[in-house]
Amino acid sequence: MRLLTRAVQCAVSQRESSRRHFWGWLNAVFNKVDYERIQTVGPDRAAAEWLLRCGAKVRFQGLDRWQHDYNALPTGPLGHFKIQGIDATESCIMYRGFDHLDGLQHLEEIKLNRCIYIEDTCLERLSIIENLQQSLLRMEVVSCGNVTDKGLIALHKLRNLELLFLSDLPGLGDRKTTVSRLQTALPKLDISLDLSD
Repeated sequence: MRLLTRAVQCAVSQRESSRRHFWGWLNAVFNKVDYERIQTVGPDRAAAEWLLRCGAKVRFQGLDRWQHDYNALPTGPLGHFKIQGIDATESCIMYRGFDHLDGLQHLEEIKLNRCIYIEDTCLERLSIIENLQQSLLRMEVVSCGNVTDKGLIALHKLRNLELLFLSDLPGLGDRKTTVSRLQTALPKLDISLDLSD
């Protein structure tokens, strides 16, 4: 009987592992950058398609509502709709797809809440995008367990960032030093913290 129980537990464990690998693979496929598509439809449309495919929402300049339905993306002349905000809450965006952000010139707000694939390399990549160094004003990083001090410190390159909200970041080691370094680099930055000691 114990052998049968062990065999069942092993089969269930393998099924769970296979399921996790499948979703990880599928999420990686969703994040693949299609450079030809970016050229064809423009950077904002291509980025919107990527973000919605991964479960995020976007807000376009001049529109108040957040767009979450891939099939209801607004149509119009090439380059007409510009992404102003990204809400990636519980989405599967990952480093592999961040090349989609390179052409965004009007992005003012990014919310990275409970994003399991967001890590330091993502924040480092985000902070070296020249367009975002100019346009990004507000950012949230909440419950992203793979983000550490290194990733947050990289945000100092976003020179126009005005508001940074941080919460539930277990990978943060020395929050006082990290916040101090960000404040020194960006004196106009308002950092809101909801981090337990």
